[in-house]
Amino acid sequence: MSAYTIYHNPRCSKSRQTLQLLEDNGINPDIVLYLEDVPSTDDIKSLLKKLGIGARDLLRKGEDAYKENNLANADLADDQLIEAMVKFPKLIERPIVVKGGKAVLGRPPENVLELI
Repeated sequence: MSAYTIYHNPRCSKSRQTLQLLEDNGINPDIVLYLEDVPSTDDIKSLLKKLGIGARDLLRKGEDAYKENNLANADLADDQLIEAMVKFPKLIERPIVVKGGKAVLGRPPENVLELI
């Protein structure tokens, strides 16, 4: 088991670049294909804590599910946004790299250098 985990979507160029950057630095992270192995509510809450951001900051606002579910509504609580991410994992911004109690978004991929 690696000290690093990447929440990865192989179809995403930023996710692929981030994984490559880790591998170029000798890191072979555990890979979570989060569209197939959908994070639970508790998993997402843990990721948000490690990232140090709110649920709204982890949403991909360009996704159809974002618009169709009116997630731009400022009255929605974090729990409601997290529930939407569990139901529609494409809404989760990617990639997320975790090491211990800290996580970073790989946008840009160079952000992961903070964890190395």
